[in-house]
Amino acid sequence: MAGTDQPDQDAIAAQWEASLDSEDPAEAAKAAAENELSETMALQWAAMVEDGSRDLGAGKNSGERVLSQEEIDNLLGFAVGDVTLDDHSGIRAIIDSAMVSYERLPMLEIVFDRLVRLLTTSLRNFTSDNVEVSLDRITSVRFGDYMNSIPLPAVLTVFKAEEWDNFGMAVVDSSLIYSMIDVLLGGRRGSSQLRIEGRPYTTIETELVKRLVEVVMADAEQAFRPLSPVTFTIDRLETNPRFAAISRPANAAILVRLRIDMEDRGGNIELLLPYATIEPIRGVLLQMFMGEKFGRDQIWEGHFATEIVQAEISVDAVLYEADIPLKQLMRLKVGDTLPLDMRADASVTVRCGDVTITEGRMGRVGDRVAIRVTKPLRKPSTTLAMFEKVDEQNKMMEAP
Repeated sequence: MAGTDQPDQDAIAAQWEASLDSEDPAEAAKAAAENELSETMALQWAAMVEDGSRDLGAGKNSGERVLSQEEIDNLLGFAVGDVTLDDHSGIRAIIDSAMVSYERLPMLEIVFDRLVRLLTTSLRNFTSDNVEVSLDRITSVRFGDYMNSIPLPAVLTVFKAEEWDNFGMAVVDSSLIYSMIDVLLGGRRGSSQLRIEGRPYTTIETELVKRLVEVVMADAEQAFRPLSPVTFTIDRLETNPRFAAISRPANAAILVRLRIDMEDRGGNIELLLPYATIEPIRGVLLQMFMGEKFGRDQIWEGHFATEIVQAEISVDAVLYEADIPLKQLMRLKVGDTLPLDMRADASVTVRCGDVTITEGRMGRVGDRVAIRVTKPLRKPSTTLAMFEKVDEQNKMMEAP
């Protein structure tokens, strides 16, 4: 073995043979048994090593292998040495998006729940078909990321909120467009959805989509009215997302997805409202909704009006008011006379607390002092009749 890495097999065999010849038969038999056991264990170990090598080779052949650094960089979208603060590719964009926090707007969910109920009735009247509208989700997205993820072809409707002086966008997908056209133009029920690729939408298709969006905008106005009156006006229709840029790519926006089903047909319509658009009513949207009804309660209004009419209040008749120095006030004694700069037929003011109700003249009825009202009562600008008038207008608008 000295001087060589591998032992000489012939020399080992000769040594074993010499040792066997020099020993007695009993010891030789014992040594042979031990040798046979060692050979058996060696064969078992060799079989286990061979099986492990075969399994490892099969795993490598099935696609499990070690990736190089270049392949890892390609999967991540950026190299570790090339990462900068302005890098927004690949997984870096996901990390940056996770760093943006959005505030919760509880009242906005109530508004769109009401929009779903209104839109269900409006679309049934619009299509003369059984239409079911459901709220899929309300989430916050970056404007640029959403524009890059819009599945084309689609129709992008840019609308303006007049009172908020900003823009929003409604995106109608291709499935809903062709389903709505099929329903409005008398297509067969149960037929598969037709999707024509490689051509723009025709004028008829665009006009039908515009009418659909007008129905949605009208219901959206009614849904927002209890919080803030707003008018949504369609600005333009686009089919290319690059021409519908209403905000910066990094700005945050509210995305509302509505699912519209017409038996075996349907699609999605998405409403995108940048946070800058709803900023004027942000304080209202942050409030928690505490009631079960969204709007006026007719029963409570009737009870409240009845109790107010039957309520008793105390009023004061003010003859004269004047400002005098504190020094003069401190010198007043019993029997002093205070001159009033007014005539005997001058009007007196009738007040309830700090609120002036009317004016009148002093007089006498029997043995009591009385006041004759000379001016009509000052009524508040907001009356119950005005609320009833607004309620009648709302019912007329909701009527088909």
